[in-house]
Amino acid sequence: MKLITTTAISLIAALSAAPAAAQGYGPAPAPTVPQPPAQPAAAAPAAPAAAQPKVMVSKKALKAIQELQKAVTGNDVANIPAKLAAAQAVATTKDDRYAIGILQRQAAIAAKDNVALAAAVDALANSGFLEPAKVSALYMDLGVKEYNAQHYPQAVAAFQKGVTLAPNDAQNQELLAQGLVKAGQNAVGVAAFQRAFQARSAAGEKAAEDLYRVAIRAAFDARLPAALNLAQQWITNYPSAESWTQSILVYRGLSQPGVGPTLDLLRLMRAAGALSRPADYQLYATAAADQGNFAEAQAVIDQGIAAKVVDPNSDLFRDIVSGLKTKPKATAADLAAAAKNAPTGRSLIGIGDRYYGIGEYSKAVDTYRLAITKGADASLANLHIGMALARAGDKAGATAALNSVSGPLADIAKFWLIYVQHQA
Repeated sequence: MKLITTTAISLIAALSAAPAAAQGYGPAPAPTVPQPPAQPAAAAPAAPAAAQPKVMVSKKALKAIQELQKAVTGNDVANIPAKLAAAQAVATTKDDRYAIGILQRQAAIAAKDNVALAAAVDALANSGFLEPAKVSALYMDLGVKEYNAQHYPQAVAAFQKGVTLAPNDAQNQELLAQGLVKAGQNAVGVAAFQRAFQARSAAGEKAAEDLYRVAIRAAFDARLPAALNLAQQWITNYPSAESWTQSILVYRGLSQPGVGPTLDLLRLMRAAGALSRPADYQLYATAAADQGNFAEAQAVIDQGIAAKVVDPNSDLFRDIVSGLKTKPKATAADLAAAAKNAPTGRSLIGIGDRYYGIGEYSKAVDTYRLAITKGADASLANLHIGMALARAGDKAGATAALNSVSGPLADIAKFWLIYVQHQA
């Protein structure tokens, strides 16, 4: 497996997450993130030699360097080691050492010998001829070659040298991060990804989408809290049905939410146009029905059938479809009557959810606000107020409500805030 860079990014297959469990609201399946695609050799960091000032080798070393050059250009493999040693023995200036290092590197590349190439890059680094950024490029090029040869510890060592010399280069951090992950150092690799993404953001750029996939996979596998933040960054930068689905799977896998939070996330997926798998529709309809939102459950099933995602005669949906036929579907008038007699704030939240489920967002908001006055959990009520206002197109109101959510529901509110930010 080879590298992703910003200079040459090969397309890779989309994530193919395993279906969600047919029942229950516990651990979600991990998002399946592919490994980095191949980086063509031509896309490796360019060797800096051609851009350098004129090299003035010393008279003492000139003949030995000329003989080394002749052996390298003639591919006289048998004599290159002796000629290299002879030239190194008489080198006295940084120009001498640089000229020898360039020929040493050329010979190593021709021989496809990464051990010799590493020695050549060290020689060039120690020559004193090149500025740090150029030396960094040489180490990053070495790291790419080691990575592509599946020599991951050696790749990491080279990338780390390159990053040390050019710490503000985001692509250097991205390459290091990929090497660390392949070397099994997920936590350190994820931290490197985070630094790289922050550098991109500070420069007004965004990292390649495939890098988010790799970073999230590594963070999720290591059960790092950073997985959620990275997933939310992915949606922010690349909103799509895939990124919504996979990022919410990450949250569910890490947090194991109950039926209520799961339903709120599925409502978000529906709002974002991200319901695309039969299992999503099945879980949504089941969760809504479990909370007594039979009208919403029916609407979701009807939507899935219209989209040709739900087969009502399949084993997955047959019982749900038949069961919903017998369930009462509350109307707006039914809900208005129920709200007058609701004894608690919690019961008003449920009535507000039913308003939400039939698309009566304004009435849902009023009911949620009334629930707060009767002792309902303010964060839960504000989350649902934000959701309803978001669906009604009130970005400012939704943002204010969602920003007031705290505690365990804050992460779900942040997902909804990202959706609101992308609304027209």
